[in-house]
Amino acid sequence: MRKLALALPAVEEKSHFEQPDFRVRGKIFASLSRDGTRATLKLPPDVQTMVLDARPKVFSAAAGAWGRSGWTYAQLARARVAELSALLAESWRLVAPRRLAQAESAAPAAGKVRAARAAPPREPARARRAGRR
Repeated sequence: MRKLALALPAVEEKSHFEQPDFRVRGKIFASLSRDGTRATLKLPPDVQTMVLDARPKVFSAAAGAWGRSGWTYAQLARARVAELSALLAESWRLVAPRRLAQAESAAPAAGKVRAARAAPPREPARARRAGRR
């Protein structure tokens, strides 16, 4: 889980209540238990409901208001890497600053040329003015 979390943009690992946590621009989006067997993720309510219903042996809501606000436990030994990666990305998007999240979602996939999205080059001003005469 640590590798997956740290692969997301602008993420840093810190400690909260003597447990490792993962932050984007100072906001916690995920953490690990002290023994490294359980992750805690902040999820949107609809995503939390979906994972709780689909995989109740893997995911559970945190107790009380924390769980009602989307914080979800994941038993790492039972979680699939692909689902954990997708949920970490969802959690990251939920707390990341809007501009950073938008820039990340707009970034082209690896291997694609950014120039393909660029606007065509403009004609020099002198040539544009000459064409108006």
